[in-house]
Amino acid sequence: MEAKIEELRQLIQKEYRGNQSWFAEDIGINASYLSEIINKRKSAKSNKLCLAIIKWCEKKKRDYKRYIFLD
Repeated sequence: MEAKIEELRQLIQKEYRGNQSWFAEDIGINASYLSEIINKRKSAKSNKLCLAIIKWCEKKKRDYKRYIFLD
């Protein structure tokens, strides 16, 4: 699994007023960890992030495939 960085950036901008920390808190991961992935300092192939996004999507009734590439 790999997070779709551009889709996540758009989501954060639109629904969290660009605040990555708010999004990180909402999905239950560390804000600095999310920032490193969004800013491409860490790989987007993060099971931890992808599983958090899937859980968030299920809660919000969204299609997680919009935000994650499946291998």
